[in-house]
Amino acid sequence: MKKLSTDKYQTLIKRAVGHFWKTRGTQKNSENKKADQGNRGAVTGAKQLDGFIELLYKVSTDMGVPKDSIYTKGNTLPGFFRPTKNWDFLIISPQSELLVVIEFKSHVGSFGNNFNNRTEEAVGNAVDLWTAYRERSFEQIQAPWLGFLILVEKSEGSVRPVKVKEPYFEVRKEFSGTSYLDRYALLCQKLMLEKHYSHAGLIWSDNKSKFGSLDDSISVDSFLMSYMGHLHGKSKLF
Repeated sequence: MKKLSTDKYQTLIKRAVGHFWKTRGTQKNSENKKADQGNRGAVTGAKQLDGFIELLYKVSTDMGVPKDSIYTKGNTLPGFFRPTKNWDFLIISPQSELLVVIEFKSHVGSFGNNFNNRTEEAVGNAVDLWTAYRERSFEQIQAPWLGFLILVEKSEGSVRPVKVKEPYFEVRKEFSGTSYLDRYALLCQKLMLEKHYSHAGLIWSDNKSKFGSLDDSISVDSFLMSYMGHLHGKSKLF
């Protein structure tokens, strides 16, 4: 077996980060012309993370996944606590087995307002999917590979330590003196520790498109290696 490696994808990773900032800037400039909408378009634009979808698409086809088994639009799956959830990236085998489910997220600015929201979304989406799986919403025995990949802006607001309020009980020690970027790293590690996701990855990036990782265990390379390992194990289905 040829050794799995992410070396050939480094250019695509860099391109995906650059695409994120370029698209965000374009959307923000467009929305600034609409005073009644403020900055909402720059936050909710659906195409900012398309570069990462292209990255996963390339990795998938390189691993032998047929193009017609890869879904990047209209990816509605049944839930348990809600009727459906639209995911960003799916792979469904020719035998109708759900093999891969991935959610992409980003967070730029307004860290105090939105960190908890991102956390609740990540946990809630996973719990909903796994409960639906347990309750046989998908007619299969083996579980899909569930991935979570988030790009977080590296800025003054995300790297400085944040105070925590402890009016009644002390918060967990690992959160003491942490920045929002640190907290995202802890979130990704705990999402894997608690088996909510098969793998969770974090990319930090500044608005000049420089990027990196805080820990190898949650790096984009580690995310891709886990993903490729799963696809290799499913290669006989294609």
